[in-house]
Amino acid sequence: MTQRSLFVRALWFVLVGWWLTPIVVNIAWALNVTVLLAPVGITLINLVPTVLTLQEPRSVSNPDVARGQHSLLVRAPYFVFVGWWLSFVWANVAALLAITIIGLPIAIWLINRLPFVTSLYRFHG
Repeated sequence: MTQRSLFVRALWFVLVGWWLTPIVVNIAWALNVTVLLAPVGITLINLVPTVLTLQEPRSVSNPDVARGQHSLLVRAPYFVFVGWWLSFVWANVAALLAITIIGLPIAIWLINRLPFVTSLYRFHG
């Protein structure tokens, strides 16, 4: 799928992305607190860049992605002890920065790294 135009993405951000992103972020972390709904929360976290700026989700079917990942034995304890709370703070700071013109580039950078902060999940180009 091709990337949407800068105009469409900017319009989305101005009309929807800036206010919807904090809602999605906080719903995701409420779900992450539960054991059964954590997979849904993680999925929402991975969609935050799309919610903010309509950035196309990156493909996870790429075989190079699996080769470059930390093992589940590293990622699971990281998520339990660090990832869930650090990514909550990280995403809310990004959402606050996104409502300012000066902070927007930093917010986008933070949001694009949210899956890694949450669970050490690496996206490859």
